[in-house]
Amino acid sequence: MPKADMLLLGVIVGAKGIKGEVKIKSFTGIPEDIAAYGPLQDASGKTTFNLKVVSLSKGLPVVRIKGISDRNAAEALKGTELYVSRDKLPETEEEEEYYYADLIGLPVFFQDGTKFGSISCLHDFGAGDMLEIVPEGKGAKAAVLVPFTAEMVPEVDVSTGRVVVDLGEDFFEIPENPEKA
Repeated sequence: MPKADMLLLGVIVGAKGIKGEVKIKSFTGIPEDIAAYGPLQDASGKTTFNLKVVSLSKGLPVVRIKGISDRNAAEALKGTELYVSRDKLPETEEEEEYYYADLIGLPVFFQDGTKFGSISCLHDFGAGDMLEIVPEGKGAKAAVLVPFTAEMVPEVDVSTGRVVVDLGEDFFEIPENPEKA
């Protein structure tokens, strides 16, 4: 199945116990819902995983995978990304709700219509989502992280493939160090 039709739902981060259970970093809204979408696949699409959530450990789902029954087999899966077919996911319900995968690659414009760059990635470091934007042009600097808030990103139109940012005049200025002033 083409990668564009698959969405990343989680990553196996390690073994839990001796009976083959694994901990998963889940990218679903409710972490333990990772098993609600049916069988998941690895990145190649060749291996299928049937998951059953058995508990939570520090906010991470602990799951049993059919066919994995000991710690060694569980440890061998560490780092495995778990994908689901796009058609198994529900449509977004709210106007300002998006799947990360829908935003990757979209062009980003300033409010005056000037193209800024394109979204290369989204991050959640714990304090809210951040858009990683690769600026346009040869002299472009490194990627820029922009808070994914209504104030900074007032327009997202997935259907037309357009994102608008309002970064403010001082966004790219380096603040003066008060200790050296």
